[in-house]
Amino acid sequence: MRSIGTLTRADLAESINRRVGLSRADSLEMVESILQHMCDALADGQNVKISGFGTFLLRDKAERIGRNPKTGIEVPITPRRVLSFRASQMLKDRIGQA
Repeated sequence: MRSIGTLTRADLAESINRRVGLSRADSLEMVESILQHMCDALADGQNVKISGFGTFLLRDKAERIGRNPKTGIEVPITPRRVLSFRASQMLKDRIGQA
């Protein structure tokens, strides 16, 4: 696994392959299955909590007035659902040590 850059699905699958001993194909299938399950839960309006890592939270934002920064003209911003991530204290502590 790389220490600098972006952690990819392939990196996760490789880690599972080395630590658990599953085949590369089975490891990648497991990663895809977990990510798909998380996406489905979020699409259904559920928050996703991974103990020791963090929580993916859905928030509904109401319609509001924004301003075009170039022209200064006020424009309505439509209501929307946004996804945010809140890191667990364990993850924050671990990152702070790095």
